[in-house]
Amino acid sequence: MTPSVRVQNVSFAYQRKDWILQDLSFTVEPGTFLAVVGPNGAGKSTLINLIAGLLPPSSGTVSLDDRDVRSHRPAERAARIAIVRQEFVPVFGLSVAEAVLMARTAYYGPLGFESDRDRDLATRALESTDTLRFASRPLASLSGGERQRVFIARALAQDTPILLMDEPTSFLDLKHQVAIYDLLKTIGLQEAKTIIAVTHDINLASQYCDEAILLPPRPDSPTTSQEGHPPTQPPPYRVGPPAEVFTAEGIEQAFGVKVFSGVVGAEKFFIPLGKMAKDAAGTNRP
Repeated sequence: MTPSVRVQNVSFAYQRKDWILQDLSFTVEPGTFLAVVGPNGAGKSTLINLIAGLLPPSSGTVSLDDRDVRSHRPAERAARIAIVRQEFVPVFGLSVAEAVLMARTAYYGPLGFESDRDRDLATRALESTDTLRFASRPLASLSGGERQRVFIARALAQDTPILLMDEPTSFLDLKHQVAIYDLLKTIGLQEAKTIIAVTHDINLASQYCDEAILLPPRPDSPTTSQEGHPPTQPPPYRVGPPAEVFTAEGIEQAFGVKVFSGVVGAEKFFIPLGKMAKDAAGTNRP
């Protein structure tokens, strides 16, 4: 089976000596739900942009269906990949329904109007994200969590085989966090969609994802082996099933915080322990 996405020996730097990703390799098979986890600044959003073909790797290759992703024309990439961004850029004047239908513009006919299929896909996407009741409201009038669900609906309406999600549950309450993961897992299983999701929620990733990547913290000081080349010693990436990737030791190394590890059902869960956390007697002590 041809992998949906292949990342091979990829390194990336925004500046020649400031390496964010170094010699990262992994493949994502069709229908896989992959979590990308790591501390702030580790390169999670950068990795999403590399996979989407929006950034060129400094070295290595990113392949989509066994072709360099940047060799695909923008329209081809739009037909294969939908993206949900972490940040929200206000789109004033658009209703929720209009914002979701924007995902279908690449499929409009020669007259530039949406078809019945376009409207049907948009409606189904709004229903699945519990946002159909907002369809006629201005997008800018919604809360952050409501808007996030609308943008997930827009990605679903694009009807692509690959979904790239940059913190899809940011701003969402507990009910809708679980609902979005239930939805993503369901469409992944029923429609064989490949889902790559950046997330800070290790516990949800453990419950729902098939594979995981744990990125290490970014070095405090830029290092390089040669001018314009990444260091010869790549950082310790962890790639594999969540049960193997997420360990108390690995999480503590990546995030620099102690964690409590337990088991619920068949899955491990982790709770961060701060210096001022209450002790067994219920007292906060430094």
